[in-house]
Amino acid sequence: MFKDMGMIIGFKVSIFMLLSFFSFLCFYPLFLHAANSIKQNESIKDGSTLVSEGLKFEMGFFSFDNSSSRYVGIWYHNIPTSAYVWVANREKPIRNREGSITIKNDGNLVVLDDNNSEVWSSNISIQTKNSSVVLRNDGNLVLSDAEVGKEIWQSFEEPTDTYLPGMKVPASGGNGIEKNQNPTFWSWKSTKDPSFGNYTMSVDSDASPQIVVFEGEKRRWRSGYWDGRVFTGVPNMTGSYLFGFRLNTNDKGGRYFVYEALNNSDKIRFQIGWDGYERQLRWNEDEKEWNVLQTEPSKKCEFYNSCGGFAVCDVSHSQVCRCIQGFEPTDMNSWKNGNWSKGCKRMTPLKAETGSNSSGEDGFLVQRDLKLPDFAHLVNAVDTNECENNCLKNSSCTAYANAIGIGCMIWFGELADVQSLENYGNALNIRLADSDLGDGKKKTKIWIILAVGVGLICLGIFAWLIWRFKRKFKVSSTTCSNTNGDDQPISEPIRSKDLSAEFSGSVDLSLVGNPLSGAELSLFSFSSIVIATNNFSEENKLGQGGFGPVYKGKLPEGEQIAVKRLSKQSSQGSEEFKNEMMLIAKLQHVNLVRLLGCSIQGEEKLLVYEYMPNKSLDFFLFDPVKQTKLDWTRRFEIIEGIARGLLYLHRDSRLRIIHRDLKASNILLDENMNPKISDFGLARIFGGNQNEANTARVVGTYGYMSPEYAMEGLFSIKSDVYSFGVLLLEIVSGRKNTSFRHSYDPSLIGYAWRLWSEERVMELVDPLIRDSSPKSKAMRCIHIGMLCVQDSATHRPNMSSVLLMLESESTTLPLPSQPLVTSMRRYTDTEEFHTQQDSSYDITVSDSVVTGR
Repeated sequence: MFKDMGMIIGFKVSIFMLLSFFSFLCFYPLFLHAANSIKQNESIKDGSTLVSEGLKFEMGFFSFDNSSSRYVGIWYHNIPTSAYVWVANREKPIRNREGSITIKNDGNLVVLDDNNSEVWSSNISIQTKNSSVVLRNDGNLVLSDAEVGKEIWQSFEEPTDTYLPGMKVPASGGNGIEKNQNPTFWSWKSTKDPSFGNYTMSVDSDASPQIVVFEGEKRRWRSGYWDGRVFTGVPNMTGSYLFGFRLNTNDKGGRYFVYEALNNSDKIRFQIGWDGYERQLRWNEDEKEWNVLQTEPSKKCEFYNSCGGFAVCDVSHSQVCRCIQGFEPTDMNSWKNGNWSKGCKRMTPLKAETGSNSSGEDGFLVQRDLKLPDFAHLVNAVDTNECENNCLKNSSCTAYANAIGIGCMIWFGELADVQSLENYGNALNIRLADSDLGDGKKKTKIWIILAVGVGLICLGIFAWLIWRFKRKFKVSSTTCSNTNGDDQPISEPIRSKDLSAEFSGSVDLSLVGNPLSGAELSLFSFSSIVIATNNFSEENKLGQGGFGPVYKGKLPEGEQIAVKRLSKQSSQGSEEFKNEMMLIAKLQHVNLVRLLGCSIQGEEKLLVYEYMPNKSLDFFLFDPVKQTKLDWTRRFEIIEGIARGLLYLHRDSRLRIIHRDLKASNILLDENMNPKISDFGLARIFGGNQNEANTARVVGTYGYMSPEYAMEGLFSIKSDVYSFGVLLLEIVSGRKNTSFRHSYDPSLIGYAWRLWSEERVMELVDPLIRDSSPKSKAMRCIHIGMLCVQDSATHRPNMSSVLLMLESESTTLPLPSQPLVTSMRRYTDTEEFHTQQDSSYDITVSDSVVTGR
């Protein structure tokens, strides 16, 4: 019995081993060729494939349903929906399954049919004896000469219809007509026919590079010019993480575009479809399908030159096409019937064209928010005025634009493919005859004359009133005066010119002269302040600022006040006191703290402010218990309020002021939690035409100081923008920038960028409000914060743009770059920085462990 059982078991084992052997033989070719490369004189038969080392791409033979035509191509590995990104023999399919891929004796990679005839070749002219080809994980098929270790051919240099991340596209010309131009992307003929179709896509770099789609020789669509961040004519090309184009320069000075996905695991591709539409697609692993991220043009205006020359296409109007001011339809009948292809013509010839001696010079009409016309010419110009002069010098010049990130561009002849792009287009200056500039120019001159006249009259009346009543001016509670030792006011009010004489040494105001002449403030005697603050008692102390403590006080009338008592030990106290006192006297805004008056007695220098019952922002924001009072709505209102206050300082006040010490502790909150910017001791005033200044005394708080200010002493309104960006990220995250000193990330900015690049940006939002905050708005705020903390000041937006981006979700945002430098250092780095400073470099850091000199 046992013997029979043993025979049965042995028989089953033999059968199993035999089946395993035959299975191995059947699948042996697959095991043999499941590699990512082949060498010279090796081959791949139809049915076998190459798979990239990271298992992302696969290469081999393929065909379509119900077709015997076989093609050699590259597609994504293990994706059920086939997406062929490159095809070799697109014009010569093999009609059976007897084809092969091999490297010939001369080193060329070839595709052979069943008769060993070449249907495709890499066509390398230099013969090699030790070639190999490898399919890389980025989808690039690379043929190399192993003897010299040099790449001699790659599929990325001979693309078909698809652009993949990592592919370098030279920013050179090309009309997209000859299929062997390098590189030109050529569409398929249909969804199941990869032969050459009707559309091509290439880079036109006659001016600033732009992507152009051709239908034969005719332009079908263009992306608009590259401005260093985006293609300016693509409506949905915002600064989201989906877009990572860069224009780089190689060792020989040549430029090329490359797309780098922030997440390497993403499967992203760009394709010129058989229907002529350029699309961006990304694989959705959850839904198992390709999602279209950048859709084809769905509006008439996105098709090339829909309205003809000298016309603007605008889908927001019922009349889609309109002639630019100073132009009229070339064919009025066709225009009225909706045929706008003939465009518009100039109503009045330019003086430069006719040589007329009539009065009135050619001028320029500014049209904003436009997709700039095609066929621009770049001109060297240092500013807008020089750009305009370059256009005026040439009688054929019809328009100019000084575009950010591009420079001076001028156009000759017809203006083609102009489109209205609300909120994110560029300004175009169009040359017109004087008579076509409209009544606006003449009205402007009249208004200027009237304004000057009225101003002179008012000035005369004001001077007469001062002369008439000057003897009646006396020192009262409405003037800020110096006091003698008995706290009795001196008979004349202190004005800015008097203060200049009282305080010795140079001050920041000397930068632009003395713009504050005539500023007056309320006087408070020192003894009255002592009584109001209970002799500066500890229980009345509200906090400690960079230049002295702040106390709560109460006037005899019952009004509550906040008193800043400048430290006697501060070597900078006199300058900062004078600066702040005269500065805030001129400022009136709902988001700026109001200065009520001052007091000066001997070494005692006091500033009296309106009292803020909710103290400062950091009192709530960084306290685990109190921050619960800051819900998302409240935080966003605080962000907007700070932005409005900064915009007032930078643009709308009578002075142009750089705060230089914007931080959470300098944002005070009133009874309704409305934010008010305070502490102007470090502020600087700029003249109307001044954009940047340099200082030998770098003052402020590390973590909020912009790189160019902390390292070089250069500051501008963009320095405040940087501080605002840090503050915005702190408000959204509920974390101090300095709380990262001993963590993996060097700063809050570094932490925010890491989450941004890993597509986990919502993790930055304070957990207390993460679930209740609108995701799109929270991500938008973080995006704006990242733009504000760019290393380069020129890449940061100004506060008017920041406020627009905050208040309008339709405003597109540019793509921020990775911050490589931050002004926030770790503790050990800060100590090293302190010891290595030159003695002539004066650094004062408030609320910091370092004070270097």
